[in-house]
Amino acid sequence: MDDQPFSDPASLLISEDHYITRLLHASGVALDSLGVGGAPSDPRQTWRIVAENWHLFAGTASGYWLEEALDQVLEIDEALDADSADRVFNQIQNRLDTPDFRPRALFERFKIDVLATTDDPLDDLAGHAALRESGLPGRVIPTFRPDRYLDPENTQFGSSVERLLALTEETATFEGYLAALRGRREHFLHHGAVSTDHGVEEAYTHDLEPSDARRLFQRALDGTLTPAEARVFRGHMLLEMANMSVEDGLVMTLHAGVLRNHSSATFQAHGPDTGHDIPVRTDFVNGLRPLLERFGLERDFHLVLFAVDETVYSREIAPLAGFYPSVYIGAPWWFLDAPDAISRFRAAVTETAGFSRGSGFIDDTRAFLSIPARHDTARRVDAGFLARLVVEGRIRTRDAERIADDIVGAQPRRVFKL
Repeated sequence: MDDQPFSDPASLLISEDHYITRLLHASGVALDSLGVGGAPSDPRQTWRIVAENWHLFAGTASGYWLEEALDQVLEIDEALDADSADRVFNQIQNRLDTPDFRPRALFERFKIDVLATTDDPLDDLAGHAALRESGLPGRVIPTFRPDRYLDPENTQFGSSVERLLALTEETATFEGYLAALRGRREHFLHHGAVSTDHGVEEAYTHDLEPSDARRLFQRALDGTLTPAEARVFRGHMLLEMANMSVEDGLVMTLHAGVLRNHSSATFQAHGPDTGHDIPVRTDFVNGLRPLLERFGLERDFHLVLFAVDETVYSREIAPLAGFYPSVYIGAPWWFLDAPDAISRFRAAVTETAGFSRGSGFIDDTRAFLSIPARHDTARRVDAGFLARLVVEGRIRTRDAERIADDIVGAQPRRVFKL
């Protein structure tokens, strides 16, 4: 919010980008040496390590994003390798020390209309309020991310719910718990939020009777749920989140199919979000049926489904979005927001659901300087896909031009109620 300059090339481009650090780790580089998880490290030495191993990223999307950031954003015209490491580091540092490369200047240069953060339900969102009043072009909006408050198997569930109830002055009953969550959603709406975000290993929902929900909630607070009961409660709370979205209009986004913290040793040493979250098979059709039975035909309810199991695009997500007015196909996410994967995604979903049932391209990255390259790539891939359909006589040129414009602007605004 204070528009502080980025401190150094390594912390900006390497340490927080687990696309890069995970592949280096696979090749024997210690995560500590890269500053992962806040580990103390020498930024210049971290940069040298990356440069010495840059050949590992040939053909990867991660390599392309960083090279585009170096070339197009930071205006570095020298290839990165062991010999050039210090020179490139110095050039980047010199750029970062100038006003033109501060966060706000880059935000304006990238012409960002909307940037959404994911935030804890108890966040006061004072930073968002200050940004809204600062005259920043474009919108920086919060997103309601309640995962730890809904999952009894999360080690922070009990303490998180206790803090939630204390802040909202609600009772430690299931009804009080729901009222507290509703109150915090209202707080987010007041600060400009348009969506909630749910990161889950499985797209599983369950419709409990009220008496059963009350009973499981009390046992969740006591820490006595079995794994099967915790799964049912978690699934019911996703259904409750959908119910609240029907009530308050927040778009519900579901990022499903990731096993978090696959390496216990890495988690213990470096914490979460450090490169060892791994995709798993996902069942949307059966898992979401209880939710869709209740709310799938609600036209003001928007449910955006994101997957990292690309086998589900044509088999499950596109057919669901092609029937339920509430369901939209989320843009390729995580391991799939790369050129070839985006192309496969378009081929998988379009024949069943067309273009209108997608979210439009939105990126999900911590690598701020890669935003232009990611959007440019998606637009080029989509343009190529549309051009092929025109050449094959499957759509008209004027329709292709309309679709190309719609999926980068009007469509995400429509789906996310912007």
